[in-house]
Amino acid sequence: MFELIKAGGWVMVPIILCSVVAFAIVLERLWSFQTKRVMPPNLVAQVWQWFKNGHLDHKRIQQLRAGSPLGRILAAGIANRNHGRTLMKEEIEDVGRHVVHELERYLNTLGTIAAVSPLMGLLGTVTGMIRAFSAISARGVSDPAVVSGGIAEALICTAAGLMVAIPALMAHRYLRGRIDTLVIAMEQEAFRLVEVIHGERDDETLSAVRVAR
Repeated sequence: MFELIKAGGWVMVPIILCSVVAFAIVLERLWSFQTKRVMPPNLVAQVWQWFKNGHLDHKRIQQLRAGSPLGRILAAGIANRNHGRTLMKEEIEDVGRHVVHELERYLNTLGTIAAVSPLMGLLGTVTGMIRAFSAISARGVSDPAVVSGGIAEALICTAAGLMVAIPALMAHRYLRGRIDTLVIAMEQEAFRLVEVIHGERDDETLSAVRVAR
């Protein structure tokens, strides 16, 4: 493996670094996107019980806000429970945008890696071909070994760039879809709580939305 990397030339170094960063981002985001971390089970029902029993004080709201992304959205609505349904929903939507921004953390970097890795592979291809033609100019074409090093560098870099870009692009698309699923589920739960608080929905309808893991 080391000999293969060495044959790819200096361009292999940034390609390998990109692969390590992409792998770390995917692992970190998958861990962060666990349903139990984003939307703790029965959280909405628990908040409703606090509200109904008069236990929803400032300390509990702060605890709710710090506990999870869904808790942060619910806390925004609950904090404005005395200002009407419309304002509650506006606050939920406003905080929801911030939550989405946090969920998208590092995804731009992952998308950049997916886009740049093939270009770095192409750069390695160009430098390898330059090396091959330089060798031909200096020594002629009588010995195939003269040009084989440059051609090997070109092909290895191209393959390495694609091997990093393809999984990174697939992971980026998957994580984007995962965020959309979680955001929709959180909005449904938050608006459901608002409607129950304002008597527009029966409290028996409060149940955690199941999100595909």
